[in-house]
Amino acid sequence: MTMKNFSLPFILLAFLVKIAGAQPAKAELETLLFDLPDISFKKINTPEGFEAAYELKVRQPLDHAHPEKGFFYQRVFLSHRSFDKPVVICTEGYQRPRNLIYELTTLIGANQVDVEHRYFGESMPEVIDYQYLNLEQATADLHHINQLLRQIYTGKWISTGISKGGQTTIYYRYFYPNDVDISVPYVAPLNLELEESRIFTFLDTVGTKECRDQLKSVQFRLLKNRQESLMKLHWFSKGAGLKFTYLSPEQAFEYAVLEYPFAFWQWGGDCSKIPGAKAPLDSVLSHFLAVSGLDFFSDKSMEDYASHYYQAGTEMGYYGYKTDDFKGLLKALPMRPYPSAVFMPNKMPTTFDGELPHKAARWVENHGNNFIYINGDSDTWSATAVRPSGKTNSVWFFMPKTDHRMARIKNMSKQDKQKLTSTLEEWLGMEPGSLSE
Repeated sequence: MTMKNFSLPFILLAFLVKIAGAQPAKAELETLLFDLPDISFKKINTPEGFEAAYELKVRQPLDHAHPEKGFFYQRVFLSHRSFDKPVVICTEGYQRPRNLIYELTTLIGANQVDVEHRYFGESMPEVIDYQYLNLEQATADLHHINQLLRQIYTGKWISTGISKGGQTTIYYRYFYPNDVDISVPYVAPLNLELEESRIFTFLDTVGTKECRDQLKSVQFRLLKNRQESLMKLHWFSKGAGLKFTYLSPEQAFEYAVLEYPFAFWQWGGDCSKIPGAKAPLDSVLSHFLAVSGLDFFSDKSMEDYASHYYQAGTEMGYYGYKTDDFKGLLKALPMRPYPSAVFMPNKMPTTFDGELPHKAARWVENHGNNFIYINGDSDTWSATAVRPSGKTNSVWFFMPKTDHRMARIKNMSKQDKQKLTSTLEEWLGMEPGSLSE
């Protein structure tokens, strides 16, 4: 029967019935949330396709093993479709200032719980004590949220995250393997060392030699034209309001030059747009700022990413910069040891402990079932991605010629997307073809 066969009163009645059905569900959800301990909530705009959405504040212990040491409130966004739908829990690696629906949530037609990481954004204790910022505590936060909301949502749970959020997804599953049924980390490194040598190998081999040589030429051009580059960048920084006290302007410049190839491949740089040897210095600087830039090494960035650097420098691992090719050209940074990309809060002294990442790597290799790993093979962070071991049922996608930003389900080939959806259907107990477009 076509739409024109329905009368206007019938359509209006159906609409009113639908609205009336949604209101009790919303009221029931609010009652259930109100009855949960450690949660306060407020209504926010409802995303399209959902019945309701809320910003939650979840009371979390600073130390889950010793709640008497104090607590903080963690920001969480809940987007509700239906009590009988699965839940996607998004394990953010940084702040989450607003509600954002993940593509995996839309694909599955799930409810979504988006969790801001402790010590980021509004999820900050009154006094910053970094001893409580570690993966054991961060994943215990997620476990607490999971156990609270499982009283409302009793179906399947899927965890997902992007980049550092993807790392958090992996560690969450390592610490709490039974909290979720499926884990889907996107572009997630699993670094094993403070200075990951696999990053060096990647940058020495990715793409074509011609492109890598072009990148090196830009670095040489900037360093050899140091004074003119610094003068022009000084006025750029002044106009952009960038301040440099954690690093000097000269240090920031050299760090940005060293960062340039890493950023180029991470964010999908176009080799054909690299300025040639005859290009004006202004053109080279414009390109350089668009790819690497100074803002990443400014005081604001150091403040915004302080918690991230602490985690990288103590247990999550990171990378450094090879300097061998720039002998005599670096004036503000040392040739050896290689300059680190970790900038500790207030330059505090710390020690890296690689025991946890090595344990997690062994666990995912041997016991990490029901993972779906999504990576871009031209993304710098793919260098330290989890690789297939043949010992689990997990599924990997290394999307060809795809960077950190573009490695998403929506950009997969038809064949890969079919493989992903059929895997989800099987693991979620859905009818084959349920998730097909």
